[in-house]
Amino acid sequence: MFSGTYTAIVTPFRNDKIDVDALEQLVERQIAGGIDGIVPVGTTGESPTLNMEEHIEVIRLSVKFAAGRLKVIAGTGANATSEAIHLTQEAEKVGADASLQVCPYYNKPTQEGLYQHYAAIARATKLPLVLYSIPGRCGIEIGLETVERLANDFTNIVCIKEAGGAVERVSALKQLNLPKHFTILSGDDSQTIPFMSVGAVGVISVASNLFPLEVAKMVKAFASGRVQEALDWHTRLYPAFKDLFIETNPSPIKAAMAHKGWIKEEFRLPIIVMSESNKKKLFASLEKAGVL
Repeated sequence: MFSGTYTAIVTPFRNDKIDVDALEQLVERQIAGGIDGIVPVGTTGESPTLNMEEHIEVIRLSVKFAAGRLKVIAGTGANATSEAIHLTQEAEKVGADASLQVCPYYNKPTQEGLYQHYAAIARATKLPLVLYSIPGRCGIEIGLETVERLANDFTNIVCIKEAGGAVERVSALKQLNLPKHFTILSGDDSQTIPFMSVGAVGVISVASNLFPLEVAKMVKAFASGRVQEALDWHTRLYPAFKDLFIETNPSPIKAAMAHKGWIKEEFRLPIIVMSESNKKKLFASLEKAGVL
């Protein structure tokens, strides 16, 4: 069962190449912070701008650096089913623990098309699969009935990362006839505690790239029944959670990490360095939360 805190790790670049040393230090920082797992090459990892070889290499390096000390959920989704299958099978070969499968974007399949897409991937791998519904980026969401069908038809479809921004959606998911092992993870840091209050069991976090210990403590507190402690963490961190999305992810999180000297503030187009005015606002929020 997937529960707890998972970090959607950035892909550090140096001179337009993967910064291997920075990636290793990032993984070590996650382990030291008590994170349950990492998610390389998702949205935060700038997967659309990595070529196929780089995509697989980031997963391979993440598995190598994790060395079994935390789970690696490889981002291997795509808008072409054949590409998603290929990336997932390669992730399985290099030792990933699971796969995150983003909802196919741009081509807007029907719900039956979505079902067939995920069914084909599930048949092609033994890896546990985490569905990823993020309609703000993909243009469609994975419908409730589709989630229910997939979870019941395929034993390796075990979780959903829910990034639609609505607590009601989590409540609706909990009303479905889902297998007991199937879990829901928040896809938004600011929604983690609200989502957990109605049945989610953790988060795939962007913020934990920068402050893994604090996010992990917040999630563990709620999961352990220490609700007020979790709410205190949420209240303290909320402005930082929000301003880490003041511009398109991952520009803000990379700016903050570069400010700490952990990575270069480097992207691949069309993602660019954030504006100085927004950077100033972001750093003020992070300092107020005590995480910069």
